[in-house]
Amino acid sequence: MLLALVLLSGCSRSDPEEALRAAVEGLRQAVEARDPAAVQQFLAEDFIGNDGLDREGARRLATAVMLRHREVSSTLGPLDVRIRDSHADVRFQAVLHAGTGSLLPDTAQAYDVQASWRLEGGDWRLYHVRWTPVL
Repeated sequence: MLLALVLLSGCSRSDPEEALRAAVEGLRQAVEARDPAAVQQFLAEDFIGNDGLDREGARRLATAVMLRHREVSSTLGPLDVRIRDSHADVRFQAVLHAGTGSLLPDTAQAYDVQASWRLEGGDWRLYHVRWTPVL
């Protein structure tokens, strides 16, 4: 019985890729929930993005977008995940949509995204991201 419990507890632990994919999805959901504080929780303290965007700047950018648009959503393409010990690179394409709540979005833009994540205290944190408009 004890052996069965030990084996089951080992099976219930998610593998690093599964946990990383869950973090990416959590970040996406935080954006769609229009919650800049939740977005910031996925970012490492030393986060850096395009044009030197830091962690606080990312929160301010998210706030500005969310104040400007009543609805913000995203569609992510397949994730290409590469894990090396406690670091990971995730590449994907994303389409961001924003609008006032009408049937069609006011704006939409596709991006190639390269994101670097680091395992910190058991949680994946985004520490570097670069996004490039596709069109």
